[in-house]
Amino acid sequence: MAVSRDDVRHIAGLARIGVPEERLDALVGELNGILANMEVLQRVHSSGASAEAEALRIGMPLRADEGPSVTLERPIAKIAPATRALDGAAMPSVIDGFYLVPRLATHEDAGDES
Repeated sequence: MAVSRDDVRHIAGLARIGVPEERLDALVGELNGILANMEVLQRVHSSGASAEAEALRIGMPLRADEGPSVTLERPIAKIAPATRALDGAAMPSVIDGFYLVPRLATHEDAGDES
């Protein structure tokens, strides 16, 4: 499998990354090099290696989960005391200690481009 300039443009569009035309050839070469390395790795004889690796793996000992649970709900004054509206400005909306932010306009039509 080889990657073309059109493939790089398409992937960059999906990721919303601007790729200059002069960088396309370099990216095509890099991605094709990665794919070539993956093909070499697929040809490596590895049958039986998984069973041997599992037999040698001892693992990390786990400790008991102790201590008090931490609640996520905290008063807004403890999280961001500087956000108090001293001048009458609107406070940000908060639920369970998390700020609610408006959805980005660029994400509203993300499903239309695929």
